[in-house]
Amino acid sequence: MPADLHIHSIASDGRLTPEEIVKQARNVSLSAIALTDHDTVDGIQAALEAAGSSGPEIIPGIELNTDLDGAEIHILGYYLNLGDDLTGTLAILRTARENRAKMIIAKLEQLRIRIDYEHLKRVAGRATMGRPHIARALYEAGYASSTEEAFERYLAKGKPAYVAHHRLDPFMAIETVLKAGGIPVLAHPGLAKKDELIPEFVARGLQGIEVFYPFHTPGDVARYEKICLEQGLVMTGGTDCHGPGFNYPPLGTVTVPDETARRLKYLHNRRSIEQQAGISGRTENI
Repeated sequence: MPADLHIHSIASDGRLTPEEIVKQARNVSLSAIALTDHDTVDGIQAALEAAGSSGPEIIPGIELNTDLDGAEIHILGYYLNLGDDLTGTLAILRTARENRAKMIIAKLEQLRIRIDYEHLKRVAGRATMGRPHIARALYEAGYASSTEEAFERYLAKGKPAYVAHHRLDPFMAIETVLKAGGIPVLAHPGLAKKDELIPEFVARGLQGIEVFYPFHTPGDVARYEKICLEQGLVMTGGTDCHGPGFNYPPLGTVTVPDETARRLKYLHNRRSIEQQAGISGRTENI
């Protein structure tokens, strides 16, 4: 049975609740799913409760948005321990997102576009606030014909209301995942196009690459399969599903064998044993 290891819920910028995601995963017979919301784990408990004992397996995950020398690089984390260390880091990122939203609103006001911050909070709901919520608010207020146009006109890098995000760098993100007992994986590297950094990421603890991704070309897939085989990394994959209204494929249409989830879990358990035993250093891949 397959697994979809890259899914977003309303806890970040998705449109589906964790409960709806679990229901859809059952409908398409997935054995495991990873909830990987941006910079938050707020939806995981709801997904675990919805799955219960009947499944699918819920892999506690996250997608950390990072920046290195102007390049946006995302790090996925799997089988996280949801403890205080992780919560503290995520609280800092959440505050940074909220401050960024306020600065974007101020720039929009200079363009005579008024978006009420309290309304924006209602748009975001329980989610960690981000540009997709501002784009939705602009669309709903009639300032753009779609959320995509809102980005193209106002919010994308180089546009008049763009504000740089306070981000971790990828090395800090890898360290954050490792400290939380998780397995760090490089997300959709075909988009970042920074393959030259992969050996350094591996040296710092990266243990997998998202090979199978809806916007990877066949050449991308072949290249990252080769790198994984050479470096002993786990090959992961998923839809990056955000729910209806986004240019991502439906949940369960890009998958990996459930053996991939078992391998990630093995690495997590092995790392946990080594941490308890006080063994330092990078866990070897298998």
